[in-house]
Amino acid sequence: MNIWVKENQIQEAAMTYEISETLVSKKTKYQDLTIVDSISFGRMLLLDGIVQTTIKDEFIYHEMITHIPLFTHPNPKKVLVIGGGDGGAIREILKHKSVEKAVLCEIDEEVIKECKNYLPEICCELDNPRCEVFIGDGIKYVHEHKNEFDVIIVDSTDPFGAAEGLFGGSFYKEIYNALTEDGVFIAQTETPYYLPEVVQKVVKDSKMAFPITKLFMAAIPTYPSGFWSFTIGSKTYDPAKANVEGKLTFPTKYYTEKLHNACFVLPKFVEDLIK
Repeated sequence: MNIWVKENQIQEAAMTYEISETLVSKKTKYQDLTIVDSISFGRMLLLDGIVQTTIKDEFIYHEMITHIPLFTHPNPKKVLVIGGGDGGAIREILKHKSVEKAVLCEIDEEVIKECKNYLPEICCELDNPRCEVFIGDGIKYVHEHKNEFDVIIVDSTDPFGAAEGLFGGSFYKEIYNALTEDGVFIAQTETPYYLPEVVQKVVKDSKMAFPITKLFMAAIPTYPSGFWSFTIGSKTYDPAKANVEGKLTFPTKYYTEKLHNACFVLPKFVEDLIK
C-alpha cells in the first residue's frame, strides 16, 4: 500500500508526496513536527503538516535567502537568523569568510534536536564555533539587540500560528533598529500565486521601515506553486545593483553572480502586485 503525505495549507490546492517511512511524528510546545522519507525528495521536514525543507531541493531556498543579502553587504561580520532551526541558513552563512558570528534564534528547540538527528546534511554547522544558538522568541530577541547585526534573516515558517508576528510591519521596524547603520534584512515572503495579499503587505511594510526594498523570486519545487518570493530591505545598499563579480569563492548549486542581479527582474503580474 502506498503512503502519501498531503499538504493543504492552500485551501483550493494541495501538494502530495509518496513516502516510504515516518521517522518522527510528535507534538512540540509550539507545533506538530514530522520527519519522513519521501520517494521523490528524500528526507523531508514538515511543521503543522506543511513542508519546510527536503534533502533534494533545500539548497535553492537556503542559498537564495543567505547569499543575496550577504553579497549585497560589502563586509558582513555579524548575522542573525530568526527561525531556521533546520540549520540550512547557518550552513550557507558560514561559507562567507567575513562572518565572525552567526546567531540562530529558534523558538522551538525540538526542531533543532530532530534536525540534528535526521537532517545532518542541512544541520551540519550548528556546532561551529562561529555559530551561537539561542532558544527563544525572535521578536523579543530583536527588540533587545539594537544596532548589532549587519544582516538579519527571517527564516520563518508560514504566516500562521507561532510565526504570524514575524510578518508584521512593527517587527520590520524593530529589525531596522537591530541592524547596524548599513544593515540588510531579508525574509521569505510566500508565493504571489496563492498568497498575493501576504506578498503585497510584506513589501508595503518593508518600504515603511527601509529606504530600499526589493522583491525577488526563486523556483522551489516543494513550496506551493513552486514560485517563491523573498523580500529584502536595506538601509544603504541596493541589492539589485550590487557588484558581486569575483565574490563567489565557494561552490553553489543555485545561486550565481549573474543570478544575483537577474532575480530582481520580475514578471509583470508580480510588478503590478507590489506597486
